[in-house]
Amino acid sequence: MTSRVPVLLSTSSVFPERTAAAFQLAAALGYDGVEVMVWTDAVSQDVGALRGLAEHYGVPVLSVHAPCLLVTQRVWSPDPWERLRRSAEMAATLGAPTVVVHPPFTWQRDYARSFADGLAAIAADYPDLRFPVENMYPVRMAGRQFVPYVPGWDPTETGYASYTLDLSHCAASHTDSLAMADRMGAGLAHVHLGDGTGEGRDEHLVPGRGTQPCGELLSSLAGRGFTGSVAVEVTTRGAKSRAVREADLREALAFARQHLGTPSPVDA
Repeated sequence: MTSRVPVLLSTSSVFPERTAAAFQLAAALGYDGVEVMVWTDAVSQDVGALRGLAEHYGVPVLSVHAPCLLVTQRVWSPDPWERLRRSAEMAATLGAPTVVVHPPFTWQRDYARSFADGLAAIAADYPDLRFPVENMYPVRMAGRQFVPYVPGWDPTETGYASYTLDLSHCAASHTDSLAMADRMGAGLAHVHLGDGTGEGRDEHLVPGRGTQPCGELLSSLAGRGFTGSVAVEVTTRGAKSRAVREADLREALAFARQHLGTPSPVDA
């Protein structure tokens, strides 16, 4: 039997609905688990609430996305190291093997200065967890481009123990996701599945609706020795109804399973 790559639903994919809705939809659609985006929703910050949702819906938390976004800089603490430690503690408590991390912002000078060493130290404290650093993208505004991350948007240029490959970010940075996966090599530990048109902004389209080789990338994972999970991270905020949102998330899951070549839980 083919070894199954878990396909997770990121809680960010149901926004503006809240964290609880992601568990409900993941269960209804047959996702293997949930990736919790820790953000301003209080439930996303509460280990007990998340455990309750996982048990109620029968959908485990298999990845925790640390609060690295601009809007989450005050979640738990203004100290980015405290936010990362709290994320690791949450993942360990919930049995999630993955904590997704972004590179530091340019204004986080102290954090950036010690990021690689500090991340390695936290990883040593949690040997059962992986902390894959995510590829980001330059920001384009008013005809100008700048990089808000230190030392850059591409974590492979620095080198870390593990990486998260985000296909929408590849589109925004005009990078081929297959080439990025090649650079990540054996460190590729997690995938954020979305798509983009290469227009220079982060679109997080349903896979297959943009120009990234999403299907080819997923099909290549077995040959890469991939042992991680794939999290569907798409934007459905424009959905006019719950039914439309549900249809998009069902389509994304079917796309992932088709190209991973893995059976659904019912067929496994």
